[in-house]
Amino acid sequence: MLDFRMETFLAVCQCMNFTRASEKLNITQPAVSQHIRFLEKHYDTKLFRYEGKKLRLTRAGEILRSASLTMMHDEISMLSEMQKPDGNEEVRFGATRTVGDVVMGEMLGRYLARYPDADIHMYVENTQELLKRLDEGKIDFALVEGFFKKNEYDFQKYSEEEYIAVCAPEYRFKRMPEQIEDLFGERLLLREEGSGTREVLERYLDSQNLSLGDFERRMEAGSLHTIKELAKAGCGVTFLYEVAVREELKNGTLIRIPLKDFIVSHEFAFIWRRGSIYVDKYKEIFRRFSS
Repeated sequence: MLDFRMETFLAVCQCMNFTRASEKLNITQPAVSQHIRFLEKHYDTKLFRYEGKKLRLTRAGEILRSASLTMMHDEISMLSEMQKPDGNEEVRFGATRTVGDVVMGEMLGRYLARYPDADIHMYVENTQELLKRLDEGKIDFALVEGFFKKNEYDFQKYSEEEYIAVCAPEYRFKRMPEQIEDLFGERLLLREEGSGTREVLERYLDSQNLSLGDFERRMEAGSLHTIKELAKAGCGVTFLYEVAVREELKNGTLIRIPLKDFIVSHEFAFIWRRGSIYVDKYKEIFRRFSS
């Protein structure tokens, strides 16, 4: 069972404020301070520092936070495993929306054909929400297309996917596009903040000293299906994984926009909390999912 002082530490990490942490835990602020001082004395190091008026984790604090989240996650998984009926395998995992819509149907179909008694719970969210669920122990692992901190999560690569610009075949450009700047006058159809699909584009633009703000018009939608339907209707241009629009490219309802300066790919990865005691179990499930 996770020590109550570690629970206090994680609450402070989440709130980055002693007062708000005390309110979250329903204990006094002096009690919060006492718990943190105990941990700092136990580990013989400072866990927090102030930068101006803002509370920050020290490097030692970051290490303890990551380890504590893994311990909390494993404890929740262990409790769930202890309480389930014998022989009833429970699989709690998450998938990002592109992965969930495009990959998981076939993958789960194969899995259930081989393991028909498996108790499966799949949650489809954007990358940031799934990382949060992992940290809180609400899911055991996730298959994501977005970025994650590789010092906090162990992972295995599932696939490498091409990332492309697409539009309707009859779309009329203000200027014929040869490079990404030529699209700035078009409406950009964009996934919501926190989406891995969006973050790939944001990071590419940043690497070119550009940003989403360079597009004159933008529209956000949290649904991959909606983004594709808007693009097919000629409402704008969008950037998606090629695997997510493979059928549309094949039947001609969407076409690829050939950009000379835009050659981007990113991996889909199977991830779990770094240092988990269940690493062998997760690798075995990943092998089953992939076979």
